[in-house]
Amino acid sequence: MSQTRLTKGPLLDLKGNLIEAGYSTYLAKDYFRDQVKVKGMRIKEWDYYYIGNDEFGIAFTVADNSYMWLTSVTFFDFTSKNEITNTKMGWLSNGKLKLPRTSTKGNIRFHKKNQKFEFLIEKNKRHLNVNIKNFRKGEDLTADLILEPTIKDSMVIATPFLKKKHFYYNQKINLLKSTGKVLIGDKIFDFNNSYGVLDWGRGVWTYKNTWYWSSLSGVQDKIKIGFNLGYGFGDTSKATENMLFIGDKTYKLEDVEFIIPKEGKKENFLGEWKIQSKSKDIDLVFRPILDRHSKTNVIIIESNQHQVFGKFYGQFKLSDGNNFQIDGMIGFAEKVYNRW
Repeated sequence: MSQTRLTKGPLLDLKGNLIEAGYSTYLAKDYFRDQVKVKGMRIKEWDYYYIGNDEFGIAFTVADNSYMWLTSVTFFDFTSKNEITNTKMGWLSNGKLKLPRTSTKGNIRFHKKNQKFEFLIEKNKRHLNVNIKNFRKGEDLTADLILEPTIKDSMVIATPFLKKKHFYYNQKINLLKSTGKVLIGDKIFDFNNSYGVLDWGRGVWTYKNTWYWSSLSGVQDKIKIGFNLGYGFGDTSKATENMLFIGDKTYKLEDVEFIIPKEGKKENFLGEWKIQSKSKDIDLVFRPILDRHSKTNVIIIESNQHQVFGKFYGQFKLSDGNNFQIDGMIGFAEKVYNRW
């Protein structure tokens, strides 16, 4: 597969279509919300962070989907195989959250009753300051985390849909090293030396879509390891979003498929998955620990999400001919269907 590298410049033309589809290792294209030409409240903008270690993890979301806004915090306990999610929604935000047009500068400050989300950029580091009242049975959540990049590259993709003026511009920054802590009630969770990922996205989606996404960031045998794998979202004929980070090196990958086991016709998300590529450069087994399942179906809005956390085993065949082994590192793989 021949993959196109994005060149530097504007993301959209005067009609609101992608000028160029492809991938990059940095935000090569410039996004401006006022250059989007789709009528109605179709623009979607979000910042999602996940930070974790072998024992627990936490995820934060701030999203402005134009017709609605959403904030969410999920805490994952991999030992007890439980998760706690607190999500709030409101209507007709339409850009009022003023999410930054780039991931490299600009802050997010979202304060509503009983919740505070602050995603701040401070001297090349990211400061996440989140407070949620009554997060769990009368217990408040307070998170104060600093995330520092440990590699220079990231995964960036600009993807068109078949429908004109619809596009997906996305950056995944893996291997963000964390310092700080999270308090739930009077219990302290130490996130020092944990690793995370930023999922930064802007775009106009089609009404119905299904995507597959997997991410991992951590250290194995004193070597930094991260990957981003995914497919199913838009026209990826120009480039995939599959990328592997080993130490300070970046490897671009081709196709991938998530093979989710079935019981009869029903997918068994807690069974053992296979994640493979036709070119054989990806050959992984994924053994789940817990499934964060969320399902919503309200009139014209439907969402069915399975974000599954577990351990990865297997190998990547590198472009230099060597094989690299993954042995029990924790990450996640998900399948998400949306109609919104």
